[in-house]
Amino acid sequence: MLIYEYKIPIAYRKEFVAKVKKVASNLKMNPNWLMALMDFESAGTFSPSITNSLGYVGLIQFGKAAATDLGTTTQQLRQMSAIQQLDYVEKYFKLWYKRLKIDKPNGYIDTYLIVLFPSAVNKGDDFVIQAQGISPQKFAINNPAFDKDGNQIVKVRDVKEVMLKRLPSEWINDGDFKLFVKAYKTPITVLIGLGIVAVTGLAYYGYGKLNRK
Repeated sequence: MLIYEYKIPIAYRKEFVAKVKKVASNLKMNPNWLMALMDFESAGTFSPSITNSLGYVGLIQFGKAAATDLGTTTQQLRQMSAIQQLDYVEKYFKLWYKRLKIDKPNGYIDTYLIVLFPSAVNKGDDFVIQAQGISPQKFAINNPAFDKDGNQIVKVRDVKEVMLKRLPSEWINDGDFKLFVKAYKTPITVLIGLGIVAVTGLAYYGYGKLNRK
C-alpha cells in the first residue's frame, strides 16, 4: 500500500495506484514520494480538477506556463480524469529533469522542490528561495506554511522541515523517506488550504516563465 492510498476514490483506486507506480518507475523515484507531494499540492483531494484562486489546476497544481510547456491548457487538464492527468505529471517531471540536467531527484525533498520551485533543487539547506522577479519576501508572503518564524525568508531547510513533519510517523522508514532526521520524527498537522496550494503554483509560474528552453 502507498502512502495516502486510502484517499483515492475506491471506484478507480486500484487503477490510479498502478499508474502512480508505473509513472514513478519511469521517473526513477519512489512512488510514495509522488503520492505525498500530490497529496500536499491537491490539498489532500487527489482531484484532477481542483483549482485555486489563481487558476492552478490538478494533482500538482499546473499553471498556464506549465500547461503550455506540456502542450496542453489548464482547461484541458481540468477536464481529465486523475489517471489521465498522471501522464502530464510524468511529462512535467521529465521536462524539468532535462532543464535541471538530472537523471532523477535526489530524494523526497528534491522531488517536491521540482514542483514547488525548481531552482532550489540540489541546493543546500541554507539556500534562500528566490529568483529573478520573485523576491524572498514575495515567496514567503505567498507561502506562509513555510515561513514559520515570519521573517519573510524561506530556506530549503524550512520546506524540508514542514514537508517531512507532516508525514505520518509510520511511513518514516517503511515508506523510504530517507531524508528524515530525529528532530523531524514527531508528526504534526499542517493545515493545507487552497491558498497554500495556490502559492506553490505561483512560485513555479514565475520561475517557469524565466526559464523557457
